[in-house]
Amino acid sequence: MIRISLVVIAIIICAAHPPLALKKVMDIPLPAGYVRLAQPANSYGAYLRTLALTQDKTVYLFNGAKKTNQDAQYAVLDMDTGNKDLQQCADAVIRLRAEFLYQAGRYSEIVFTLTNGFRCDYVHYAEGFRLNVNGNQCRWQRQQSKNYSYATFRQYLNLVFSYAGTRSLHAQLKTIPMSGMQPGAVFVQKGDPYGHAVTVMDMAYNPITKDTIFLLSQSYMPAQSIHVLKNPEDGKLSPWYSLKAADPIETPEWTFYQKDLKTF
Repeated sequence: MIRISLVVIAIIICAAHPPLALKKVMDIPLPAGYVRLAQPANSYGAYLRTLALTQDKTVYLFNGAKKTNQDAQYAVLDMDTGNKDLQQCADAVIRLRAEFLYQAGRYSEIVFTLTNGFRCDYVHYAEGFRLNVNGNQCRWQRQQSKNYSYATFRQYLNLVFSYAGTRSLHAQLKTIPMSGMQPGAVFVQKGDPYGHAVTVMDMAYNPITKDTIFLLSQSYMPAQSIHVLKNPEDGKLSPWYSLKAADPIETPEWTFYQKDLKTF
């Protein structure tokens, strides 16, 4: 009887807390007939596919409050937002790219253009230089000792988030055709006064229909959890988007066009 009771208890616990099916971006299911596009080892696309997802689908703001609109996301990345209103849309694009490069030890490639055109690189910051801002002019000044720790890396990103945005990201990235899309590509509009940017997180292909599909992620205003977007135009395909889809590309909170596609 004791053994039966324990089994019953275990069943009740499992029912109340079912195992999480989606642990990483690569666990997001594909529509029938599709296979994920192969990504080179140690590539940005391979990295994005391994990013962890949270145990629920709630998007939180930087201050811990829940975002008002909880209908835009399919899944949420398990990546901190910080406690300041900094990591918004373009900043999320920068964060993902920078995290990949930092974890790969490719420090010299961590360079982002600020709104005034200044190329703000991580190596200068890690070597102890700090940004001196005078009006619209920036220059490095050595103020601290060398430190390549992750904490210093996050401080550098907060600096970039403070002075970069969709306009500077739009200027830094290279425009590519939709046929050239790869995971890590970015849809970005510089806007006036505000733009928006989203990252292509994963891609798959149907060898029968020759259709290619992709996932998108975003942060938004105010700063919030980075999340994988639903496809509001095609509930059967969602959260995937089709490369064959006509302009415009409707996401839950923004409209993009094929001409908005860029890459690092």
